[in-house]
Amino acid sequence: MRLEASSRPRHEAGHSAFAVAICLLGVMALTQLVVAGLALAVRFKESQSPRVIEREVIREVLVKASAAHAGPPDQAISLLPQDSYPPLIGDASPRTPMPELQPTPLEEPPVEDPEAARLLTEAREARVAGDMGKAIVKLEQALHHSPGEPSVIYEQALVHEQMGIFDKASDYYLEVYQMGQTRAGALFPLAARKLSEGFSQPSDLLGKLSLGRIQVFKNPNDPEGEQAILTIPVQKAPKVEVEMDAIAVEVHFFNRTNRGDVVELQDRAWVSEQWISQPWDWAGGEEQLRVTYTIPKRDLATDHLFGELSYYGQVVTLTYEGEVLDVQARPRDLAARISRGLEPQFNDLPVPGFSDSLPPGFDPQTPLLPSLPE
Repeated sequence: MRLEASSRPRHEAGHSAFAVAICLLGVMALTQLVVAGLALAVRFKESQSPRVIEREVIREVLVKASAAHAGPPDQAISLLPQDSYPPLIGDASPRTPMPELQPTPLEEPPVEDPEAARLLTEAREARVAGDMGKAIVKLEQALHHSPGEPSVIYEQALVHEQMGIFDKASDYYLEVYQMGQTRAGALFPLAARKLSEGFSQPSDLLGKLSLGRIQVFKNPNDPEGEQAILTIPVQKAPKVEVEMDAIAVEVHFFNRTNRGDVVELQDRAWVSEQWISQPWDWAGGEEQLRVTYTIPKRDLATDHLFGELSYYGQVVTLTYEGEVLDVQARPRDLAARISRGLEPQFNDLPVPGFSDSLPPGFDPQTPLLPSLPE
């Protein structure tokens, strides 16, 4: 009897715990179903709302033609050609490729200070004329007004290179090179080439840069006085690179007085020079310089006091970086009269062609070519 009484409560407690567990599992399952149903409802609601997709599309803009337009008044002007549209995403139709961008050519950096720019110009003129001392003084003054100017420093390098002081020239070229392309501009690749290839001597151009046969024409009909017109060809060998500002052609004119004396011209205002073709392109291997020499008419008193003058001849010298490469004299004895320290050995020099009158239809402003028929 005691055993039956003690075992009955235990069975009832076990059934109660099992029932509670089943209820909890049912509640959890119901909760998960509710959450899943809510998620499906939210996703279904979002799928019903419209989707917005942004995409940039280039369209042709049409503008009515102005009155200056040559076409009909109702004609429209397209600001963007049809073939220039960039391809859209997913568009497989062929399109004309856009033109490639060309690099901007380098230029020599301008000298902002006007006084420094003036001194630089005078220094370059002095270097071409062979006066290196004056060129150095002008460049030092330019650097005082504008320190660190790339153009002035590069000119210093050219002057020292022409003087044969290559160590100092290398230092100046290196200074320009270290400024970089942004600051030095077109001088940067020039300095780099000088540093990599070394320096050339003006004597290296002997036989590669020379004077051609000079033509001399007298114009007796000029109203201002006696006139002589020279056409001076400067010839360059193929594949020879020269610096244009290093080339100088000098003409020394001589006159004969009525007393028989031969005197050199002192008044350069009687001379005008002009290169026939600009810019230089060395077409045919030469460039031509036109030099016009006019002896103005003077009154009888001046002629009686100083003597009557008439054109006698000239000496033409071709220099590169101040070194003489070629000389032509007419008559030949004039070569010994110029004070340039030239060797008086001109027996093999060509004699300039001379004519007492101008050819028919000659125009001093154009080359010696026949006129084209209209």
